[in-house]
Amino acid sequence: MGKGKVYIVGAGPGDAELITIKGKRAIEEADIIFYDRLVNKQLLTYAKQQATFIYAGKKPNYHAIKQEALNELLVNHAKRGKVVTRLKGGDPFIYGRGGEEALVLAQHQIPFEIVPGITAGIAATAYAGIPVTHRNISNSFTVMTGHDEQIEKMNWSQYAQSDQTLVIYMGMKNLQRIVEQLLLAGQNPNMPIAVIQWGTTDTQRTVSSTLAHILSHPETKELSNPAVIVIGEVVRLQQHLQWFTTSQYEEPLLELHVK
Repeated sequence: MGKGKVYIVGAGPGDAELITIKGKRAIEEADIIFYDRLVNKQLLTYAKQQATFIYAGKKPNYHAIKQEALNELLVNHAKRGKVVTRLKGGDPFIYGRGGEEALVLAQHQIPFEIVPGITAGIAATAYAGIPVTHRNISNSFTVMTGHDEQIEKMNWSQYAQSDQTLVIYMGMKNLQRIVEQLLLAGQNPNMPIAVIQWGTTDTQRTVSSTLAHILSHPETKELSNPAVIVIGEVVRLQQHLQWFTTSQYEEPLLELHVK
């Protein structure tokens, strides 16, 4: 039996309509689909009737399938001539470990394709009415992880003294530490910040405030992962551009001033 193929596909951040045409085709062609926790299950309805679904989701301190075992399964199924689709939330190359899986496939000479997806850092913010860049306000943005081991290692001063937008994934557990590090690095306490939970889904919820007050906001305490944290002057635009959900504000943000 000849080798099969593996598609490593970004399913987008939650809204099923944000899947790409190529991503949808990879689902339709698959004999086996390994799907993650944050993948909209509606996307699985595009699969052919005889397709096999295998849950490979991850939560903090829990993996349905250990990464090493998952890598081996992708290789083994492809060697048996199967078309395998590895369906990931967001984009597979942005905190999705898609690169790790592709390296294993390459080492075993398994044909594969990477199908990019829309990542939460630009999609959840857009659905909340926050452009990560905006002329005369922010001309760049930085994406970073909020995992424990990274917080104190980062040079926060380069962000505190910049006009860029910060987009932080997986940071809810460490929100207090992130805020403290930015303030210690000299960031303005009145810098706007937004936390967007379940972005682009029907349960999306956004809480906006300032660095000085976000932790005391009663709504913040109700938020949990999956969530994206956005810090920067562009958050002020939300008051004018929000279109998808009603956001929760601790207090009106300062008036927007375009340079």
